[in-house]
Amino acid sequence: MKLVWSPETASKAYIDTVKLCELFQESSVAELISAMAAGWNAKLVVETWSTGSEIATSVGLAVATRHTGGKHICIVPDQESGEEYVKAMSISGQESYEIIVGEPQEAMEGLEGIDFLVVDFEENNFARMIRLSKLGHRGAVLIRKNASSKAASDFRWRSVVEGRLRIVRSVFLPVGKGLDVAHVGASDGSPSRTKGESRWIKHLDRESGEELVIRK
Repeated sequence: MKLVWSPETASKAYIDTVKLCELFQESSVAELISAMAAGWNAKLVVETWSTGSEIATSVGLAVATRHTGGKHICIVPDQESGEEYVKAMSISGQESYEIIVGEPQEAMEGLEGIDFLVVDFEENNFARMIRLSKLGHRGAVLIRKNASSKAASDFRWRSVVEGRLRIVRSVFLPVGKGLDVAHVGASDGSPSRTKGESRWIKHLDRESGEELVIRK
């Protein structure tokens, strides 16, 4: 199976997010991310958030999961951030989400089947978070917010997912402070073989009962 795009669902989430985010006057990024999450029919949406971050994107993700019937989980570093997040979300009337308090890297280890992940570029150990994430069997969409800095311009998705995930496509969008988006294909999480790499295969000869090891 793989992610399948639904323009109708994307459009509905986009419009609903535009209406809600007028409260925050920050809808340019939020409406786009919401449309992507809904359009790809994301069932498990995960984001990171901390005190002082904008809330519009979170509102958009809540809207998207309402349209897809999915689950929206936000990882916050401490209790203070969690309380601020709840307060900010309540202003827009959003209640269908879960909060995990703790280090993002540790929280990732307890989540399985992520098919839409949104992380701020300024998040510490961003690459490790991606490597620890257990993505869905349909593939996933990975997004880095605030990706327009000099350090972000040197970023390469392949350096993060090399040997583990297959990048279907990636693109940088000059929206807001910059969005880096990668669509990765379905994978069992095992390292992929590079071109020309050999492997050993065990083969049992039924007639002689002898076990052979063949290099391919």
